[in-house]
Amino acid sequence: MVPSLDEKLELIYQEVLHRNPGEAEFHQAVREVLETLGPVLGKYPEFADRKIIQRICEPERQIIFRVPWQDDKGEVHINRAFRVEFNSALGPYKGGMRFHPSVYLGIIKFLGFEQIFKNALTGMPIGGGKGGSDFDPKGKSSDEIMRFCQSLMTELYRHLGEYTDVPAGDIGVGQREIGYMFGQYKRITNKYESGVLTGKGLAWGGSRARTEATGYGTVYFAQEMLKTRGESLDGKTCVVSGSGNVAIYAIEKIMQLGGKVIACSDSNGVILDEEGLDLELVKRIKEVDRRRISTYAQSRKHAVYRDGGNIWAIPCQVALPCATQNELNGKDARNLVKQGCIAVSEGANMPTTPEGIRIFLDAGIAYGPGKAANAAGVATSALEMQQNASRDSWTFQYTEHRLHQIMVDIHKTCHETAEEFGAPGNYVIGANIAGFLKVARAMVAMGLI
Repeated sequence: MVPSLDEKLELIYQEVLHRNPGEAEFHQAVREVLETLGPVLGKYPEFADRKIIQRICEPERQIIFRVPWQDDKGEVHINRAFRVEFNSALGPYKGGMRFHPSVYLGIIKFLGFEQIFKNALTGMPIGGGKGGSDFDPKGKSSDEIMRFCQSLMTELYRHLGEYTDVPAGDIGVGQREIGYMFGQYKRITNKYESGVLTGKGLAWGGSRARTEATGYGTVYFAQEMLKTRGESLDGKTCVVSGSGNVAIYAIEKIMQLGGKVIACSDSNGVILDEEGLDLELVKRIKEVDRRRISTYAQSRKHAVYRDGGNIWAIPCQVALPCATQNELNGKDARNLVKQGCIAVSEGANMPTTPEGIRIFLDAGIAYGPGKAANAAGVATSALEMQQNASRDSWTFQYTEHRLHQIMVDIHKTCHETAEEFGAPGNYVIGANIAGFLKVARAMVAMGLI
């Protein structure tokens, strides 16, 4: 059963539906936040009077443009690209760029909307934005990817700046793509403006621990949730969906904290290794060879590859969805609860469907929503911006210490806010309200803009 909204919030939601037709992911993200804000409007009626929620739901700027590029055979292709600059009440727009065939405006708006609250929770001075393109980097040569990135930046550069909008990576956009985009930005502007893109290489302004940050942070959040229940990751059996950057470093940190990861996945299928995943093998397959995860089973005789398999059918105590949006549905959630799962921490953005979230909350398991649990990535991007601004470079240990403390603080904020609003242990309510309050207060302070 879908939770009902109070009358004022229902009217706001219907207005969002009317103004943004056909954008299902954005609708889902907005409703998930609105369902938690009723008590806030009761306590702070000035937010309703000044239409803060309506203003947060409407992006400050939406940029859509074509990206023509030429492949290695000389054939011309045209992709569509987006940058949604959603809210700058707390600082310059900050959020990744996603290259994937599924990208359309609704995906970018859902990601940008989530980014507003996530960035607020970090305590860093950054607003929320997101961008991307329906370009598919899979199967493309490095030269083709370079041409695409240069063409994209030739249009996008005019909207960016270290005090305006600072993109980073996301699905399909790693250090290689960031490098090509940064090079074109530098060429066009004639400026070495390091802070305009994050996720850069260490030799040219990047931050240590940025690669590991999102995965590490998701695990830190899981550990903090478990601590409130007298538990830890030590000795726990875990599964991590995905096998990209976030999943790989979530696996690494779980192992460092004594947990055992027995499964990961990609869009084709699932690897199950009951003895525990060989992380170095996973890294070689995905980061060096850039091959499908199915090849893991060729090197580990006791590992099983399930083509088209469902990772959430594998029994575990801790689940980390680190692949993509809506990958874990109600049936999956019921299965995890039934098989003894005690904690879910989201490394991806909105990976659990609304039905799945309700099942986790009703079952009383520790559930960390993505806007809180995976905030370490953007937090470390903000730390990269600090280093760029001061022409400094920090050690891995110092940077990781900073990101660990940020995740501890985010957990504390969400936990305490949930208790304040009568929902102890509900991190969805805690994250949404805490993030909203910070942005809303800044918006009120700046007047009607």
